[in-house]
This record gives sequence, C-alpha cells and structure tokens, in this order.
Amino acid sequence: MFGKSKGNAADTNRDSSSVQDVKRSSVGHLAAPAAPEATSSISSGLSIVGKIVGNGRLAIFGHVTGEVHASTVQIGDGAQVEGDILAEELTIGGRVKGTIHANRVRLNSTAVVEGDIYHRSLAIEAKAQFEGMSRRQENVIDTPSLVPSKRLQAQPI
Repeated sequence: MFGKSKGNAADTNRDSSSVQDVKRSSVGHLAAPAAPEATSSISSGLSIVGKIVGNGRLAIFGHVTGEVHASTVQIGDGAQVEGDILAEELTIGGRVKGTIHANRVRLNSTAVVEGDIYHRSLAIEAKAQFEGMSRRQENVIDTPSLVPSKRLQAQPI
C-alpha cells in the first residue's frame, strides 16, 4: 500500500519540494519552513580593516583589524583578530588581541588570546594560551542589543 511507485504519472508531476518545505502545525494551519541562520565568512587570504557588524554566524579565517559584532563568531586556526569582539557565542582557534564580551567563550587548543574576557561561561582547552583577565558575569550581552538598531549605510570613498 505504501510502497515505492513505479512511474505513476501523478507521482512524477508532483512538486516534491513544496511537499517537503511546508509543514502543518498542530492546529492544521500551514506553517512556513524555518529560515536557516545567515552565515558569513572571511577567507584565509582576506584582510579587513574596520568594524564588522551583523546577525547570524561569522567565520573568520583571515585577518581582521577592528571590532567584530555578530551572534556567533568562529575564529579558525591561523586567523587573527586585532580588536574587540562582541558575540553571543565565540569559539577561538586562532589569535585574538582585544577585549572579548560574549556569553559563551571557548578557547581551542590552538588559541592565543591577549586581552580581557567578560563571559557567562568560559572553556579553555589544554595548550590554549590566554593572557589577561577573565571576569564571569551573568548577563554579558543582551541579544537584541547585539547589533545596533540603526542600520549602517556604506559611504563612498
């Protein structure tokens, strides 16, 4: 009864993506699929000078000089950030020189951090290097105030 169809014309004409993308809620109304979190990345050959502000996930594999504000920040092995970081969740595998404000901070074994860390939780793997002050705070950042409400406009050079 529920087996695989063998070339039924009705099955081949059906748009299977619309069936998979739309789900019914418990009250029978159609619900739109959840949007995936936006992800941005700075590749290993890229160097940026300035302030980076955004929602979603930011993966840094290159060099950033300036402030970084994002919901989730991952600093990969070999990456460098010189400036303050503000994030909900931060994972460091590269080098950071600056003040960190994040609810959850993880220093991988390859991390080198020079600066103060304000956090709700901090995990430091063996062989990670950290020089600075660590201060636990219950509410380091408020997620709604992570990104300024006023949109920044690009200015011509």
